[in-house]
Parts: sequence; structure tokens; C-alpha cells
Amino acid sequence: MAKDVEVAERGSFSNKDYHDPPPAPLIDAEELTKWSFYRALIAEFIATLLFLYVTVLTVIGYSIQTDVKAGGDECGGVGILGIAWAFGGMIFVLVYCTAGISGGHINPAVTFGLLLARKVSLVRAVMYMVAQSLGAICGVGLVKAFQSAYFDRYGGGANFLHEGYSTSVGLGAEIVGTFVLVYTVFSATDPKRSARDSHVPVLAPLPIGFAVFMVHLATIPVTGTGINPARSLGSAVIFNQEKIWNDHWIFWVGPFVGAAIAAFYHQFILRAGAAKALGSFRSSNAN
Repeated sequence: MAKDVEVAERGSFSNKDYHDPPPAPLIDAEELTKWSFYRALIAEFIATLLFLYVTVLTVIGYSIQTDVKAGGDECGGVGILGIAWAFGGMIFVLVYCTAGISGGHINPAVTFGLLLARKVSLVRAVMYMVAQSLGAICGVGLVKAFQSAYFDRYGGGANFLHEGYSTSVGLGAEIVGTFVLVYTVFSATDPKRSARDSHVPVLAPLPIGFAVFMVHLATIPVTGTGINPARSLGSAVIFNQEKIWNDHWIFWVGPFVGAAIAAFYHQFILRAGAAKALGSFRSSNAN
């Protein structure tokens, strides 16, 4: 901590070898007049559409391959490991492709965490979430269009609380899983890392994709792994069965709570936001 931040006697902070970007304004109506803003919305929409299309197809394909009644093999298909790779791999690819345009959120929970950390404005955050949700619905809609014979039979790739698990366990799985993801996003994109670890090439989408992969391995048996409200909403809207909607709130509350905790932990504990605020408070009192 002493290396990261030096607190002078009057509460000032110095000797930083990196520069944090200024906080995004809460309301930035000027964004609505820029083409770059709408380009970012399109990027988020298309990326989320592609994410849901590939991953939900993988889930349904696995169900088809392992359905013994339909001539499948219980040990066939890609397995849970393959499903986890599909989700993590697609996040890696899509974040890599869209990071320079929209930031590569592809997840309302990630956008919410970055909003709390003042990395994006409220206007951008809300519009991103709308674009992501619409992209997810359209992506799953394409899956149903191309796999209409299997979509409803195998659950539409929808998230739900699996048998044997309580609501609290499912909610906890979503909170912790999203915390891991959003914490990784903050750490992988931290400007301090770029300044001090420049000799170690770190491709930010790679750890983010691995975080998604690892969380899926842990929580697929519990909730099917949401950690992305748009992913859960897209499948729920297109599949549209009562069982799916019963516990759907878990896949919004859990990710948003996990993202909020990750934002607080990274900004106020690891990046010493609380210490900086205290230092500024002491300095103003001394003056």
C-alpha cells in the first residue's frame, strides 16, 4: 500500500506513476449527439446477440447429444466443460473485438459495476443495458428460428434454479459468480496495471474470459450460470415458460449485488478510495 499511495502530512497523494481517467459525469446528455455513442450501442447489441446465439446453441446441442431417448449418448456431447468453454471463449473473443468501440461490456452487471465506479455515465449505462437486453433476445430468437424442433423440447437454454438447491443458494451463487467476473474486469483494465506491468503483456479479454469459464464450471449445476442478466432475460423471453419466470429475479438481483460489491472492493479497498477520501477530509478540516 505504501508503494501505491503516499499520503503527505496534509492529506495529499503523490508519486503516482499512473493516471486514472477523470470520473464520468453522472448525466452526460452530450453523448446523445455523438455517432461514437450510437456505434458503441450497435457494438453492444451485436456482441450480445452473437454471444447468446453461440452459447445457447451449444447448450441445446449438448442436450440433444446426451438425450438417450432420442438416440444420444449420456457421455456424448461437449459436456459441462465444453459449455463453460463456449461461454468463456465467446466472452474472450467478443470483448477483444468490441473493447475499443464500446468497452466490451456485453453484460448489464458489468455495466452497472462500471457505473458505480464512475467509469461510464448514467445515460450510457442505461442505453447499454437496453442494447444488451435486446441483443440477447434477438440472439436467442435466432436459435429458436434455426432449431425450432429442439428449442422448446430442451428448455431453450434458459437459466433456472435447479432441483435440490434453495433460493438462497442460487442467489449466493449468482452474487459470488458475478463478483468474480466484475472484479476481474476492474483488475484487468486497471490503469495502474498498464503502467507497472507493461513488461508483462496482459491481454485484458483473456482473464475476463477465463473468469466466465471458471464461474460456469462452479455454478452450472446450481442455476445454469447467469451472472449476466441479459443472457438470462433473452432465454426467458423466447422460451417463456412459467418455471423460468418463477426465479428469474435471482438472475437480476444476484448479478447486480455481486457487481456492486466488486466495484466497492476494487475502488475503495484495493485502490484506496476510502483512504483518499479520508485524506481529503482531513486536509479540508486542517485548512
